[in-house]
Amino acid sequence: MNGEKALIIMVDDNPANLRIGKNILAKKYTVATAPSAEKLFNLLENNIPDLILLDVDMPGMDGYEAIKILKSKITTKNIPVIFLTALTESDSELTALTLGAIDYITKPIQPSLLLKRIEVHLLVEAQKKTLERQADELKNFNDNLQKMVDKKTQNILQLQNALLKTMAELVEYRDDITGKHIERTQRGLRILLDEIIASGVYKEETKDWDIELLIQSSQLHDVGKIFISDSILRKPGKLSYDEFEDMKIHTHVGRQIMEKVEILAMESEFLKYAKTFASSHHEWWDGTGYPYNLKGKDIPLLGRIMSIADVYDALVSVRPYKKAYTHDDAVEIIRKGTGTQFDPVLIDVFLRVSERFRDEHG
Repeated sequence: MNGEKALIIMVDDNPANLRIGKNILAKKYTVATAPSAEKLFNLLENNIPDLILLDVDMPGMDGYEAIKILKSKITTKNIPVIFLTALTESDSELTALTLGAIDYITKPIQPSLLLKRIEVHLLVEAQKKTLERQADELKNFNDNLQKMVDKKTQNILQLQNALLKTMAELVEYRDDITGKHIERTQRGLRILLDEIIASGVYKEETKDWDIELLIQSSQLHDVGKIFISDSILRKPGKLSYDEFEDMKIHTHVGRQIMEKVEILAMESEFLKYAKTFASSHHEWWDGTGYPYNLKGKDIPLLGRIMSIADVYDALVSVRPYKKAYTHDDAVEIIRKGTGTQFDPVLIDVFLRVSERFRDEHG
């Protein structure tokens, strides 16, 4: 944005909401307001914003109809849209995301949450535009300019890594009860992988793994939580049966996200790893896990490894509905899951390095 403030258009038929939103955003962004979808389209004739905050329930044209029109026009289809709404039904959120919204925030507005969501989404959009520009430049390179190609390719990989990190941070910010869960599970995963490689366990399956790329990709294991509603992610207590069933879909959705990105990516090794982590880290050795009820070695090895790191961190971390278990208690619980939740061979590996988990988590 070249040092200029990003332009945000906020659309809401309630003047009080517009005033509140403008007061929240005005210090960081240039803000224009519209009391209706019709007024929004008048503004768009002369202004293309960096992001639109769009109410759903409005007289005349509602937010759903407005986004359909936005996405149908060449000049406005790429403008990111976040819905701000008092509607809390899961169907409303699913409809919004299906129509092309990048996020869905329920009212009343929490200023810090709104600002953080906007910051992250604008960063993602900026990085996406940079990637597109870099890709266009690569198409014009001559085969004889190999050094330039290598340099630009490295730049793209760095931007790709930054985008992955941004996506992971967005998930963790939404699911703020988990703290630094992603970072800690990465450390636990590395401990397990180091021991697996050193001891020759599953040597044939791991011989071609790119460990650094694998560790990097693991940060997206919960990316599907982007599509889980705030009322579930931020619930200050244990989930009901129906809520837990809704939560389960984050594994399937995470796989779908990675598959969509794979279609567009020229290099997909890290996406293959990320897809496996996202879809299989809640499968159980005895076949009672989710989402696909895989059993034994039908569960990808990466998922079996990640499940141990993931469960350990969940056990020793505080949650609104439980206290943190001690390291020793967590190790014992995981040990008791041998042959039911966890791969017995991998539990042997975990028990050999469990003290390193204590050190890294502390």
